[in-house]
Amino acid sequence: MIGADGTRGGQFAHPALFYRDDTEYLATTIPFITNGLDAGEPVAAAVPPRQLKLLRTELGGAAEHVRFFDMAVDGRNPGRIIPNVLHAFADEHRTSRVRIIGEPLWDGRTEIEYPACVQHEALVNLAFAERDVTIMCPYDSATLTPHAIADAAATHSVLIDANGTRDSVDFAPERIAATYNRPLPAPEDAVPQPFEYRTLSHMRRFLRRQAESLGVDPGRLDDVVLAVTELATNTVEHGPGSGVLHVWTDGDDFVCQVSDTGQIFNPLVGRIPATPEQIRGRGVLLVNYLADLVRMYTGPDGTTFRTYFIR
Repeated sequence: MIGADGTRGGQFAHPALFYRDDTEYLATTIPFITNGLDAGEPVAAAVPPRQLKLLRTELGGAAEHVRFFDMAVDGRNPGRIIPNVLHAFADEHRTSRVRIIGEPLWDGRTEIEYPACVQHEALVNLAFAERDVTIMCPYDSATLTPHAIADAAATHSVLIDANGTRDSVDFAPERIAATYNRPLPAPEDAVPQPFEYRTLSHMRRFLRRQAESLGVDPGRLDDVVLAVTELATNTVEHGPGSGVLHVWTDGDDFVCQVSDTGQIFNPLVGRIPATPEQIRGRGVLLVNYLADLVRMYTGPDGTTFRTYFIR
């Protein structure tokens, strides 16, 4: 049975809240939080800065019992939200039901970021399918496009708005994940650098020179080199053995793309936290933590990772 706030007792629940103003936002999010606190459930809110302030103000003293995350920082790269925010918080409280408000999409997200946000929402359903967790995702229907609202209806099993709570008849997260798994061709003027095991060190030197010449902040150079090296090493050790690196700039971003002819079959690659005893399998997870945005395409014709770093 669905609760008014989208919860399902003893099961994972992933409701979308469609709100048109602050009044509608608070009318659902505040009871969601306070009902959880009253039941002794851990509660977190990962939302943009404006909504952070709104929730803290409305909650008053109760805010000290809620874990807050600034989604503009912790979720800047949507690929980081599941491991670094949602899973991290839920894993701290495995013995009780957990409530989280997660707002990964807002007016101000770019067209480049949008597909990554939608893919994130689709994959939340897979990442938490067996967990006793409710993740409510607010969507500002007054500022987001009808297309974004339709995608939200397809990635959330329950919908909440001013008219009440209902099951989503359009729920199809697998379809959405497939829809946004699109090829990512590099621009024609991007600088290519083929690599294999014997040339990884040369590739790293090439990457650092390009990053320096294209204006990457010196404080980010090591992040860029480490992230791209992880992707290239995965290609060499776990993929076809060779690939191509392309680098270019896009506005304020330094963009690095690693492509090879292999295919990835785990849709949650890079999105599940590593366990303390885990020795391998941290590469893509590390990339998600280091980059400001990560886009991925994988299919029978190969795999491409595109990483963005603000210069």
